[in-house]
Amino acid sequence: MTDYQAFRVELKNKIAHVAINRPDKVNAMNAAFWSEIVDIFQWVDDTDDIRVVVLSGEGKHFSAGIDLQLLAQAATQMGSDVGRNAERLRRQILKLQSSFNAVDNCRKPVIAAIQGYCIGGAIDLIAACDMRYSTLDAQFSIKEIDMGMAADVGTLQRLPRIIGDGMMRELAYTGRNVDGQEAKAIGLVNQTYTDQPSLMAGVFALAADIAAKSPVAIRGTKEMIRYMRDHRVDDGLEYIATWNAAMLQSADLKVAMAAHMSKQKPDFAD
Repeated sequence: MTDYQAFRVELKNKIAHVAINRPDKVNAMNAAFWSEIVDIFQWVDDTDDIRVVVLSGEGKHFSAGIDLQLLAQAATQMGSDVGRNAERLRRQILKLQSSFNAVDNCRKPVIAAIQGYCIGGAIDLIAACDMRYSTLDAQFSIKEIDMGMAADVGTLQRLPRIIGDGMMRELAYTGRNVDGQEAKAIGLVNQTYTDQPSLMAGVFALAADIAAKSPVAIRGTKEMIRYMRDHRVDDGLEYIATWNAAMLQSADLKVAMAAHMSKQKPDFAD
């Protein structure tokens, strides 16, 4: 397994555990984080033995968002020409967006396990995941508004589809904290747990359940859900018809049916 500066990555029982590993810096997202996450999720996408991803943060907090030193460094690179500054900033923002697009576009389901702080850029990250679970004492905040800026790495684009437009606007305009209990009530997380050990146990049990399913069916289901998010109903129906014209020929259907008939647990190929 590759050694990373900002992450700890493990693969066991077809589950990739991707943990942000800067606990002494509250898992703030430094330069290494933004480049390494692209490499990690490319590896996840390319590795058939991986069927699901658990994304977590080491230590007491999931992540405090973008490392402020990274923002300060960007500020020092500004010159005297407004046009060139704007072009440079735009390219940098698009590059940061591509890091979380790698999570969103991953063929495998990504489950976020959140404890402690989940602030600013961390909201952008979890919004790109398939599902989110947290401890009761987790603290969520779209903090960019208090820094005098609009969130620009995916929160404002993805979160309305998760918690609804009105609630997203409230959180984005105020920057207020949302704890785990409220996060569950508004649909930001699927379930809450009393502490981090029970959170991780619950998330890995869910991941194991997903990993036991047909990988062809799981990947196809994710692709259809993601496609439908950005298209009309008739587009989605047309796409699933074309998709399943091929995928229904998979051996996984025969394996699943045989297992169901014999009341045995199916064993799908990668």
